[in-house]
Amino acid sequence: MAKLSLRAVQKLTCKKRDAWWTVILVDPVATRMLIVMARFNFITPNRVTWAALFVGLGSAGFFLKGDMQSLIIGAALYHLSFILDCIDGKLARLKGNGTVFGGWLDYVFDRIRVLFCALALMGGQYLRNGDERFLLAALLVVFLDMLRYVDALQIYKMRMSMRTKIEKVTQERREAERVAVGEDRAEPEAQQIRFMEDLLRENPEAEAEVLKEQAGAGQVVDLHAQFRHRFPWYLRVRQALLRSRIRPHLISGIEFQMFVFIVGPLIGQILLTTVISAVLLGIFELIIMYKFWLSTRDFTHVMAELAQAPSGAGSIAPHLHRGRHRRGVQGDPLADPLADPAFQAPPPYEDPGFQPYPEPYPSYGAQALPTPEQPPTQTYQPIRTQGYDHPVQGQPAYIAPQAVPPHHGYPGDREGVG
Repeated sequence: MAKLSLRAVQKLTCKKRDAWWTVILVDPVATRMLIVMARFNFITPNRVTWAALFVGLGSAGFFLKGDMQSLIIGAALYHLSFILDCIDGKLARLKGNGTVFGGWLDYVFDRIRVLFCALALMGGQYLRNGDERFLLAALLVVFLDMLRYVDALQIYKMRMSMRTKIEKVTQERREAERVAVGEDRAEPEAQQIRFMEDLLRENPEAEAEVLKEQAGAGQVVDLHAQFRHRFPWYLRVRQALLRSRIRPHLISGIEFQMFVFIVGPLIGQILLTTVISAVLLGIFELIIMYKFWLSTRDFTHVMAELAQAPSGAGSIAPHLHRGRHRRGVQGDPLADPLADPAFQAPPPYEDPGFQPYPEPYPSYGAQALPTPEQPPTQTYQPIRTQGYDHPVQGQPAYIAPQAVPPHHGYPGDREGVG
């Protein structure tokens, strides 16, 4: 590999924005080590990841001893382990040989290192002092580390999902508009939808409104509009930090680990440092959750604007407009559900033992209804009274022809009709 200058390596491997601990205390050392390590082909990103794990487990061994000298050595080894953990990604970006498995290995080994170091650091102090608060501190460190990274992955997943849905709906709407006007040409690249967060990442010094005007107001989707509207000073602070490549998330999982495993052991205040860093991490996590909640509200507003048709919520379904007093056309499945082939009786060869339920009105239908040409038949119904049958005058019973069989009663009636 050709020899590269320090500035070139920094430009190729350092992130545009990173944790302030990484920018100030890791990158100056990691880039110089990377220049030397990149000359050897047998040094791969995955091997550096393994080395970072072994060094981290070595720091856990010193933490377990619990004395001041061992704590200092353990803190130094933990910082070296974190530097190697940063080098593996930089080496992959420099040589272009990063893999998906390498990213997964790096993430899993980070969690293993934190787990062992937390148990060793707090367990060593408990064995040395007998203070049970160190056991609670170990649980707190492991829980917050897990919460931080699981929450970060889930928020990232949901953000990508929101962007994908917006892009899909926008593309479908534009396709429908082109079909409506009779255009068959594909959408030019200049009209593709853009997200404000991408524009701000590419142009950290620019204002959001200026970027929106340059890209076209109709082509830019802003999922952080409400957050910037409520906190207008945030963009100025963000721009000031990004000039030094420092991200606005000042207390993240990286700073939390460094305070617990490096600052605390070096100053001899492990419990106090752990509690303070945990509170700060919790505050910044709540801010991130609040910002994400506002982003989901922006997403809902954008999707409402992109909706092609009004929502059907609260409307009456078409088949419910026809009540009992309204009869449809004969053969309409909405008017006569039994006319649907799916509800008809099976053929005899499919189900020889099938017997349909008895119908109280076997001839019920449009033909059984009285018509003007065929007036209803006026008859006298015999009524059984104390064992004597006699017609009751003045109480005619109107019966549609063939509506009720003469010798068929309703199921459950105590006495049959007729």
